[in-house]
Amino acid sequence: MDASTEQPRSLTLGDRPFWHRTWLVVGVLVLAGFTAFVLWKGGSTVYYVVMAWFVALAMEPAVAKLAERMKRGMATGVVLIVAGLALVAFVAAFGALFVNQLVEFAKAFPAIAADTLEWFNRATGSNFTFENILTEIGISTGDLAGYAQEVAIYLVTLVAGLLSSAFGIFVLVFFVFYISAGMPRLRTWLARRMKPEIQVPFLAAWDLTKIKVGGYIAARIVLASINSACSAVVFALIGLPYWLPLALWTGLVAQFVPNIGTYISIALPVLVGLTSGNWLLGVYVLIWGIAYQQVENLTIEPRISARAVDLHPAVSFGAALLGAQLFGLSGALLGVPVAATVMAMLEIYKRRYELTPATEERVAQLVAPRSDPTEEPVDAAQEATTSPSADAEAPSRDEPAG
Repeated sequence: MDASTEQPRSLTLGDRPFWHRTWLVVGVLVLAGFTAFVLWKGGSTVYYVVMAWFVALAMEPAVAKLAERMKRGMATGVVLIVAGLALVAFVAAFGALFVNQLVEFAKAFPAIAADTLEWFNRATGSNFTFENILTEIGISTGDLAGYAQEVAIYLVTLVAGLLSSAFGIFVLVFFVFYISAGMPRLRTWLARRMKPEIQVPFLAAWDLTKIKVGGYIAARIVLASINSACSAVVFALIGLPYWLPLALWTGLVAQFVPNIGTYISIALPVLVGLTSGNWLLGVYVLIWGIAYQQVENLTIEPRISARAVDLHPAVSFGAALLGAQLFGLSGALLGVPVAATVMAMLEIYKRRYELTPATEERVAQLVAPRSDPTEEPVDAAQEATTSPSADAEAPSRDEPAG
């Protein structure tokens, strides 16, 4: 039949390629909608599973070592129990210390404020009072009462949040136990569901994540130990009360609470020093905290962290900041090892190209200043291929010069 007279074929149920494509698009849309629904309704569960996986990876060195002498499930339980007891003891000791010092500071604050105002009046020759200062900034006695009520409401909200966090911790520990206890089997089970060409990058990413997370936690422990030991010596020398627990607090919080941990860790010792009867102790502690952080950031931490995660300090800071903005404190803590894993994967699989001297010469010609702004830059490679060579212009040795 002539092509010009051929009638267009109508779509029927027998047109299998058309219906296959149609159902494929429908299936993709349904799958995307279902995934969005699961993330919307069950996002917290997904979050707990991901966090549990990272915690299990951080526990892996200790669990693997104990698993050589006992069953892996028992090894996981021992590590979780030890970590839980240490956390409970830490919170109980420093929580009570923090509350006591906060109460003492609240009692001593009026006297400290009065002494500070009196010193300021003597130094400047002024005659300020608290009533005058409150009036100048537009705060009345009624406003102070309203602020007190807001603080009480915030405290109630904080207690409710702590109760909710207790349930979240239980769920997290539940997932951590089963993921850590069955991690080798989980790794094998997932890899066997993939094609051989996919297994290599998947297993490489899994093992690199385990190495980076474990190395990051080990580096934090080393830095916390150094910080605590140095702080203990300084606190003992200046006569700070509770110098040993405060030194442990400073080291642990500064290293395991990203971004703001440095300020939180030194705030409690400063508070204890200010309320100890000699407010100069608080000033000494503050000076020590600032000085040590500068020394640590410039000398100690770059070397230890570079060996652990091999990540540029700027990338490390950006990863922790992005993780904190996306997932809060846990995201800030895990942002650095995740970024280190991604960078390590890129180093393995990215393709490299040689940077030749000809490329550098061409770049130099392109960026070199020209006397005539309208003159086009000359491409060295193009000039070499288009211009006649000196050998072509010169007479050949086989031909007579005349």
